[in-house]
Amino acid sequence: MKLAIRTMMSLMLALATGSAGAQGADPGDDKTIIFTPGDTDMAAAIAQALASLDEFLALSEAPPSGTDRFKLKVKVRDGNVTEHFWVIPFRRTETGFAGILANQPEEVRNVVLGQNIEFTRDEISDWGYTSDGHQVGSFTVCVMFKKMSKEGADYMRDKYGFDC
Repeated sequence: MKLAIRTMMSLMLALATGSAGAQGADPGDDKTIIFTPGDTDMAAAIAQALASLDEFLALSEAPPSGTDRFKLKVKVRDGNVTEHFWVIPFRRTETGFAGILANQPEEVRNVVLGQNIEFTRDEISDWGYTSDGHQVGSFTVCVMFKKMSKEGADYMRDKYGFDC
């Protein structure tokens, strides 16, 4: 089974104004990087995100000054393929969460860009937000930088405020 992790769309969404599209962002910044299910770095990043999910969710409900663009990364399964997507904006529901799928699917065919999806806590794999122009969270993106060219990763760090 392939595990397709969406990358860089979160970076584009750092510039979005709440719509499914990334207005003002470069569509060429959206990249997909494939990880095997046993990738230890990715598993550690997801574990780090999930360990701090409650704090993030509390913060997203009462955002401090200078913070915005709160987002969740969610896994979507389609048969034997799993792809992870950023959902922005998102909201809590009685049964979990809902929000707008903010990436174009490449592997799965059961969702589309801009679709309102519902998901549970068990389907969350990462979270992130912007604080005074710097990315906070987005642990999986930092792992993806390791598989990119140095120039590509440096560009994304500089353009979107990643400190990893």
